[in-house]
Parts: sequence; C-alpha cells; structure tokens
Amino acid sequence: MRAVAVSPHLDDAVFSAGATLAALAGAGWEVVVVTCFTASVPDPPPFALSTQLDKGLDASVDYLALRRAEDAAACAVLGATPVHLPLPEAPHRGYVSAPDLFAGVHDDDGVRGPLADALNAHLAGVDLVLAPQGIGDHADHRVVVDVVARLAPGAAWWRDAPYVLRRPDARPWSPPGERRAVDVTRHLDLKIAAARCYTTQLGFQFGGPEQVGPVLRELAAAEAGPGSGGCAEVFTVPRCSAAVPGAVALLP
Repeated sequence: MRAVAVSPHLDDAVFSAGATLAALAGAGWEVVVVTCFTASVPDPPPFALSTQLDKGLDASVDYLALRRAEDAAACAVLGATPVHLPLPEAPHRGYVSAPDLFAGVHDDDGVRGPLADALNAHLAGVDLVLAPQGIGDHADHRVVVDVVARLAPGAAWWRDAPYVLRRPDARPWSPPGERRAVDVTRHLDLKIAAARCYTTQLGFQFGGPEQVGPVLRELAAAEAGPGSGGCAEVFTVPRCSAAVPGAVALLP
C-alpha cells in the first residue's frame, strides 16, 4: 500500500499529520511526502528575503536548501520518503506581504497548472492521498487544495497545524466530508521528534524547540476530544468510504 501526503511547504505534512504518516510507515505502507513549493530562488524579492532574515539567517544563505535538508531529516524520523517539487513559494510569485499571503489567491497566479502537471505522476495509482484542508487561508495551501481536489477527489484532508491552533473553528477550503479522528497516541513522540528537525521554523511556529512537544500534545489531545484521554489527528474524508481505497483501517 502506498500513501502520498501533499504538503504545501517543507513542514506542513509533518506538523499536521506526522503521527499518521509514522503509523502508516510502521504498518508497512510506503509513505511519500511530496512538498510542492521548495524551489531556491536567487535574488529573492524583499518580502521573500524577509522570511529568512527574521529567523536570523543571513541573506547569503540558501534558505530553501536549508529547509529541504530539514525536511529530509524529518521524513527519515517518520520512515517516509521526501519529494521536493521545484516550484516557488508564494513570496516568490508576487505576494508582497504577510497580509497579502492570507488575502486570497491572486488572479494572475498561474501556479495551479504547473503544480497539477508536477503532481500527476506522484498521485497515479496511489492507495491513499492526504492533503491540507487549507485552514488559515494561506495562498499556497489554497492552491494545493484546488489542485488535489481535482486530481484526487478521494483524498483525506488534514487540519492544518499550527494554523488550527490559532483558529480551531476556521472554515476549511477542502471539499466537505465526514470527520475521522485517527488515534495517534503511540506515534505522537515520533511526530514531535520529526517536527523538531525543522529548526528554522520552531521559534516562529511554536515559540522555541522546547515548546514543540507541549504544543503538539495539547493539539492532539484537543483533537481527540474532551475527556477522551487520547491523542488524535483529524481528517475529513469523502462520505462514501470506498472513495478512499485502502484507508478504512487507517481512518475508521
């Protein structure tokens, strides 16, 4: 059985569904994490450059190369294979500020076609596709939702972390479906260890490496529900479970 997680950025799949990916790998699945927007861009525009400067990285550093290495290390922890598509992130496609990133996809953003072309080969014949719901409204996440919904209508959609921490009731952009909570209690430590590999992101996303474990445990407990005593990652799946081949055992 083969599962492909389609991650907008180099950390999204792990932060959001890392324990589920570890559970799949541990059960003998071939797990691949395809990250969409990972291209290194020489001479980045001011906003793109600011996203590395504000993390203490010099302008001479190839920020995306560093992040690709972090992702490879994180996937190794989970038992997954990383694939990095050479498409540029939104700040390299004309999005000029943080508010602009979350204000909708630009009308002239032509990345959907190249993304669909790049993803096609990776999704063909796959038993399970996992992808973000688009919670948080980031332009890159919304583009991924649009493309995956067309290419893989039977996908299981994860709740985007850490955005869901800030807006737990936010509306998803993914297609409607049934809620599935996957018990990840036994695999949460692997997710936390993998998440810590993204060293450039931990201060911004979690408040520092020491907060990764507590934050992800709190989220997993909240997703499992009050009083459950467990830990979960939550997905939306098509109402007809047969539309998610091979996923019945994973997403009961």
